Amino acid sequence: MKRYVLDARPATDHFPGIGRYVSNLARALPPLLATDENLIMLCDPSQPSRWQLPAPSAQVQWVETAVSPFSLAQQWQIPRLLREIQADLYHSPYYLMPYHPGTPTVLTFYDLIPQRFPQVVSVQARLLTHLFTRLALRAADHVIAISRFTRQDALALYPITPAKVTAVPLAPDPHFQAQSENEVARVRTRYNLPPAYVLYLGINKPHKNLVNLVNAWENIVQELSAPPQLVVAGAWDKRYPEARETAVRLHLTSRITFLGPVAEEDLPGLYAGATLFVFPSQYEGFGLPVIEAMACNTAVACANTSSLPEVGGTAAAYFQPDDLTEITAVLRHLLTDESERQRRQALGLAQAKQFSWEKTARETLALYQQLTTNR
Repeated sequence: MKRYVLDARPATDHFPGIGRYVSNLARALPPLLATDENLIMLCDPSQPSRWQLPAPSAQVQWVETAVSPFSLAQQWQIPRLLREIQADLYHSPYYLMPYHPGTPTVLTFYDLIPQRFPQVVSVQARLLTHLFTRLALRAADHVIAISRFTRQDALALYPITPAKVTAVPLAPDPHFQAQSENEVARVRTRYNLPPAYVLYLGINKPHKNLVNLVNAWENIVQELSAPPQLVVAGAWDKRYPEARETAVRLHLTSRITFLGPVAEEDLPGLYAGATLFVFPSQYEGFGLPVIEAMACNTAVACANTSSLPEVGGTAAAYFQPDDLTEITAVLRHLLTDESERQRRQALGLAQAKQFSWEKTARETLALYQQLTTNR
């Protein structure tokens, strides 16, 4: 039996993005396994987690360990555990990992935000991230990049053999799909939203470019006779108050709702109820909100940068993230041309169907098989 070990220890509430990745990959892999293949997940049940993992079965096992990815002890305890369970392959979804695992290793690589946007982290954190990323890349026999852009960015910054890095895109969770009018109404009522709103979903870190979005929204308010509300939803980092401060300075507090975090079960209805989804981010390793909005049948306008054109394809309307005139023009066009919005909704649904976790899992499993052949 081939024994593939997926390290699910980071699938906790502390790592929302990685948790989503591990959960979806782990649930998509078992139906694809051959009869002589097993999936083993390293888990820490003591850590709170909203992320589901596949239940144990004939080909799926959980191995519990309390060793944290932040612990120095993982450098010897996890390799020892891999030997005990006779692992044929180890897959780490995080760069904090054992750097001598002693078995063929796959590493998932998401983005280079700390390196490309040094203002979002301290000097110490940036240096440590760079060091541990180099160690993880050196330890890995193969690297999965979550987009073609991320693959090229990693190759540009780190001395990696190109053949060692494969782009395997992410996908929207299955529950992101067109919603009923009743579900949209439920979410609108729960969050006290108006009938017409433009949605941004994401955190407020500087590279998300919310200040430029707020500035462009001032233009929209001035140019349209009946502008919709701008709803900014998602986790809020108090270190970066600039978007709220800009809204106050421009007297837009009645025109912009800063909603904060939204429950996972409400996100599809939130997307589906929006007149338009806007994503002005300057840098994304993949940009899941773009494809999630499309899967919910919502037209998308986003920045023409990093991985976003790769994800949005021809379905999204693009703008340069630093050009307020262009951001305003794209938003104004989509808000005043209903036929164009509907056209982009249809294109978006088709684009979203190009991405699935089954496809992601199939491509990931092919790499597992490649690395363990002839061992």
